[in-house]
Amino acid sequence: RNRCQSLVLSGNTRNCFLTGNPDSYRNLIGKGLRCLLDVPHTSGQEVYRNANHSSGRFFSQSSQALGEKIPSLLISSVGQPPRHFAAWNIQINRSFHISPSLQAAPVPLFWIIVKPAQKLFAIILGRSIRNWWKALPPNKRELFKESARKNKWKILLGVSSLGVVFIMFYFTHLEETPITGRARLLVFGKEHFRELSQMEYDMWMEQFKSQMLPETDARYQVVERVVGHLSESNKDIPQVSALKWVIHVVDEPGVNAFVLPNGQVFVFTGLLDAVSDIHQLSFILGHEIAHAVLEHAAEKASLVHFLDFLSLIFLTMIWAICPRDSLAVVGQWIQSKLQEFMFDRPYSRTLEAEADKVGLQFAAKACVDVRASSVFWQQMELAEAIQGQPKLPEWLSTHPSHENRAEHLDRLIPEALKIRESCNCPSLSGPDPRLIFRLNMQHLLESSKGRGPPNSTKQDPSKPKLDFPNT
Repeated sequence: RNRCQSLVLSGNTRNCFLTGNPDSYRNLIGKGLRCLLDVPHTSGQEVYRNANHSSGRFFSQSSQALGEKIPSLLISSVGQPPRHFAAWNIQINRSFHISPSLQAAPVPLFWIIVKPAQKLFAIILGRSIRNWWKALPPNKRELFKESARKNKWKILLGVSSLGVVFIMFYFTHLEETPITGRARLLVFGKEHFRELSQMEYDMWMEQFKSQMLPETDARYQVVERVVGHLSESNKDIPQVSALKWVIHVVDEPGVNAFVLPNGQVFVFTGLLDAVSDIHQLSFILGHEIAHAVLEHAAEKASLVHFLDFLSLIFLTMIWAICPRDSLAVVGQWIQSKLQEFMFDRPYSRTLEAEADKVGLQFAAKACVDVRASSVFWQQMELAEAIQGQPKLPEWLSTHPSHENRAEHLDRLIPEALKIRESCNCPSLSGPDPRLIFRLNMQHLLESSKGRGPPNSTKQDPSKPKLDFPNT
């Protein structure tokens, strides 16, 4: 057991990938004030909707049980390539991803109100400077320029001092990420996010109050047992054992799941329809738990607010320098897009890759067949291809592409298998799920020759993909 813990907490886990995007803040709606980091709801992100599989179940996996506590999710027989591949009846918005982390100001409501006021102040200040300069007589403009040239070193010293203050603030607020040990900026404390988590929890419960599955539902019990098994297997990690994990299963076709920083787990039934077996579901929930354990919500909000504060300086300059308001609006838009694509989205992708890595380790310690993790993202990529959706470049998204995600997990699987072995897990039996998927893909290509497009295949969407047990 000690060896198992040391593997997960060792320095080998420090290699990570950085990326992100300060997605736009949501308005506070409903009764009371509610803040959300809209990572999963931002434009350019991709969310699979209405995932209902046809009777042709083609993602065969070796499905070794995780013990009597967790019932298996069954699909087509192991190792049996299906006779044909029926198309998924999926509406794709652009990329499935999980976890709507908190991205609005998690600190008291003061920050929520001040954020738009700061931008408005910068715009008014910049515009006032421009109008003041235009109103100056030509001789006074020359005198002002001459004075600036004479005092250029003082001006440079003042600007440099401001830069030093920002740098000192950044480095004095660096902390280590739990488990991975990665250095990251953390401005907001955990207590602020506990407050905000409760507010967001109330919002979700209000929104889905009529769609919550009862605890007696087999699908609820599957999720409960998977989360319970993951948390029990990783209780040696303080951040896992410190949280009380509460399950909520929402009868909603969207392929989605997320965990709030206070341990509230939300899983949509669309996700249960999309996974092929218990191992894929365990990895996805491990990924979501990793987001909460690694405090990605607080980290992302900290970066967003730090960058937004820096951008106020450039926003003031844009409105002061541009000769017309229309040009200033264009300049402001360009500045926001540069920030989004150069900092926010790449940082978001880094956090997703880190959650994949740690979530895979959580799953390995729970004796999950970690080889199934990369297959899930290959399935998502195939579903997108079947629907004929155009492939957007990864840099446009807050999440890694399905292909890159699967490749990243494939590189991590050998280390995860070692962790699994060190935890005295039973040996994996049956063929590698990745091999089964490749065989099924070959069968799909062969069977599609001489046939119509996959969407023409008749299918019965009323038949569920997963066979959930009654207990």
